[in-house]
Amino acid sequence: MIIKIFWNNTDAKKLISITQESLDELWLSEFIKAESVDNAEYAKELSITKDSAFCIEEEAIWFKDVIFEWIVPEKAEITSLLMSIIWWGEDEGCSSGGCGWCGSSGSCG
Repeated sequence: MIIKIFWNNTDAKKLISITQESLDELWLSEFIKAESVDNAEYAKELSITKDSAFCIEEEAIWFKDVIFEWIVPEKAEITSLLMSIIWWGEDEGCSSGGCGWCGSSGSCG
């Protein structure tokens, strides 16, 4: 997976920094790259209308999408977003029912 932050302004640089911190905190930076992109073709392809867009690409399934535009969320929000994208639907989960997502059977989803 690649995270692409559209544009090259102060907000985009802050968003890349926060995203990289979250990836490092979750031990995902070895597997997921965060980079900036600022070409008009990319913006047109994904219908980006505002600067500082957070985009996700998964080359294995030819997936590209804009997750949000025009805002720079707090690091905790980025971390939560990454966790929900990466681990959503995992059967193992917390296996205790304590995470708030798991049922009494201990399986998430």
